[in-house]
Amino acid sequence: MNGLADARRIVVKIGSALLVDENGAAHRDRLAAIAADIARLRGRGQQVLVVSSGSVALGRRRLGLRRKALTLPEKQAAAAAGQSALMRAWEEALEPHDIACAQILLTRDDTEVRRRWLNARATVDTLLSLGVVPVVNENDTVVTEEIRYGDNDRLAARVAQMIGADVLVLLSDIDGLYTSDPRRDPTAERLPRIARLTPEIEAMAGGANAGAGVGTGGMATKLAAAKIAAAAGCATVITLGSRPRPLLAVELGEASTIIEPSISPAAAYKAWIAGSLAPTGSLGVDAGAAAAVRRGKSLLAAGVRSVQGRFDRGDAVLIHDEAGREIARGLVRYDAEEASRIVGLRSEAIEETLGFSFGPLVHADDLALAQHTQDA
Repeated sequence: MNGLADARRIVVKIGSALLVDENGAAHRDRLAAIAADIARLRGRGQQVLVVSSGSVALGRRRLGLRRKALTLPEKQAAAAAGQSALMRAWEEALEPHDIACAQILLTRDDTEVRRRWLNARATVDTLLSLGVVPVVNENDTVVTEEIRYGDNDRLAARVAQMIGADVLVLLSDIDGLYTSDPRRDPTAERLPRIARLTPEIEAMAGGANAGAGVGTGGMATKLAAAKIAAAAGCATVITLGSRPRPLLAVELGEASTIIEPSISPAAAYKAWIAGSLAPTGSLGVDAGAAAAVRRGKSLLAAGVRSVQGRFDRGDAVLIHDEAGREIARGLVRYDAEEASRIVGLRSEAIEETLGFSFGPLVHADDLALAQHTQDA
C-alpha cells in the first residue's frame, strides 16, 4: 500500500531540476504528465496541493543571469521575474483538465507564527473546497536568510502539516532512499518502506543534488521533511519525478520509498495543541457549552461567560467549566478584546458587533480535550 488511493489530501512537491529543462524553460511535457495525475486524483474526490519550485530558475532565463552563483538581490529579482512564468506554466498544464490553480507565496513565518498560520490555512482550505489546486512556493522575492526555509522539501512538509494532509509526495531525480548513493555504489539497495526514521536511516542520505544545477534539495532534506510530516501524521512518498505519470506509477507499484507516519494527522494536531503550546488566556463557559465541547463540538460565543488574559487571534487558551475545571485547550479565532465584546452573543450577532466574523470562538478542529474529559 502506498497510501495515495486512500488519502483525502495530498501534497505534491516538484523541484526545479524536474520542472525546468536544459534551456532554462518550463518542462511542458513533465508538467502535463503531473497535471494528468492531479486530474485523476481529483476525479475520485481527492484534494491536491502542489508545492512548486522554479521561479528563480525560470527568472534567470528571462533576466539573462547566466552565472551559477547569484547574489541575494539577484535571486530575488529572478524570483520576481520567474514566478509569473511558473504560474503560467501550471495554468497551461491544468487548463485542459478544466482545473483552476491559485498562487500562494509563503515565508517561514507563515507556517511558524500562529496567526499567520491560521490565515494561510484558512485560505488553502477555502481554495481546496472550491475545487482549486493551490500552487505554493517560497516567497523568494522578499525572503531573507533569517526567515527562509532554504528548500521546498521542508516547505512542503510544513504545508502538509498545516493543512492536515495524509500523504506528502516528494518527486525526485531518484526513485527512493537507498542504503548508499546508487550513482556511486552499485551494491546500494532501495528501501521500499520505512516504519521509523532512525539515525542509521538518516545517515544513508547523501548531500545536495549538485548535478542538476538548479535545485537546492537532496536526499538529506527529503528525510528532514519526512520527519516533519511523520510527526504531523502524514506519510511521505519519495519517488522518481521524471516518469511519464509519476503518481500513477507509484499506485501501480513502481519503485518508491514510503515513510510511514507515527500518528494520524488529526491526533498529531490535537497533541500539538494540548502539549506544545503555552496558554495565554482562558475562557469560562456555561454548562451547555461545556457539554458541547466534551462532545467534540465548537465553542460558540453564546456559551462563554468570562474571558481572562491577553491573547491574540491564533493563541492557545484554556477552556474551563463553571466549577473552574479545565475541560479543553484550543486556538481562539478572536483576540481578547474581541472575545470580551462577543461574550454571550449568538453567532449571527457577532458580525453586527465587530464588523466581521471568523465563526465560533474556538472551532472543533482546533480543540484538544483535557485527558480527564476524554476518560470520562
